[in-house]
Amino acid sequence: MRYIDFGFYKGKRVFVTGHTGFKGSWLCRILVNAGAEVTGYSLPAPTDPNLFELAGLEGKMKSVIGDVRDLAAMKRAFDEAQPEIVLHLAAQPIVRDSYKDPAYTYETNVMGTVNILECVRQSSCVRSFLNVTTDKVYQNNEWAWGYRENEPLDGFDPYSNSKSCSELVTHSYLNSFFADGALAVSTARAGNVIGGGDFANDRIVPDCIRAMQAGKDIIVRNPHSTRPYQHVLEPLFAYLMIAQRQYEDRKFAGWYNVGPDECDCVTTGDLVDLFCKTWGDGAKWINQAEANAPHEANFLKLDCSKLKSVFDWQPRWHIDEAIGKTVEWTKIWLEEGDVPAEMDRQIADYMGDI
Repeated sequence: MRYIDFGFYKGKRVFVTGHTGFKGSWLCRILVNAGAEVTGYSLPAPTDPNLFELAGLEGKMKSVIGDVRDLAAMKRAFDEAQPEIVLHLAAQPIVRDSYKDPAYTYETNVMGTVNILECVRQSSCVRSFLNVTTDKVYQNNEWAWGYRENEPLDGFDPYSNSKSCSELVTHSYLNSFFADGALAVSTARAGNVIGGGDFANDRIVPDCIRAMQAGKDIIVRNPHSTRPYQHVLEPLFAYLMIAQRQYEDRKFAGWYNVGPDECDCVTTGDLVDLFCKTWGDGAKWINQAEANAPHEANFLKLDCSKLKSVFDWQPRWHIDEAIGKTVEWTKIWLEEGDVPAEMDRQIADYMGDI
């Protein structure tokens, strides 16, 4: 099945917002390997250590440090790049941080989307635009079946709600400015991703890794919360597939859930059990629920039937392999091994499974 043709990206001008983040760094590594002319626009890497530096991308792409809230600065970088394809990943991505600073979260996630769409609207070079949002854009009823793309959007917390607003902004720009068909526009609503190089705060697998580094037990806040987990390469390859296919034929533009199979919707406790088993060395965890913790969804799943039927797409790696790849990457990094080579190896492994 032809999921994606990487020959398509050779020589293509691609503009990536959020390129210094976890997903952005993996995405840029894939694009650089495919021979794309990549320009990234983002704030400095949000963590220390950071994957963008570890991935060896400096000098292989144009990296512009800037704030997506700054339209003038973004437009200068955009106009210089003259992209054919735009992948919008920049966001404030942490639920708990959105409670601490809701205004910044909305400014980044909503106005950042407005600003990149303004750059697209005022240009004539872009043929394919993809806004990356989240599975949390839906009005979450905590029910047992997966949300479909036609379910109501909402979002309880400022992060989830701001990404729902980002979807609505995208829909409005499509209807108001891009209805002539010259530009293909999609959004991709992905579930929780794991993989080597995620150093974010308040995410379970990075928390596990930090505990291993410190020689401590893993602290788990919500062991009974169910989430769809997937390796970071799963949604990234889906994004690139959507961007390519809608570039070639606008009929593929739309709203897509990007998530794992039913068997990979697991509780946080089960995920950490698998991490401990894979890591070895006596790793273990303790349940330490926080009193008066901010609200986070307990149950959330996606129905990815549309992506599967439209593109004949299937997820490649299940949760055990995703954790295994994450642990392999992390141990190479801790041993000061060749991180870019390990990233390329995992990318090649994933492509070999397509």
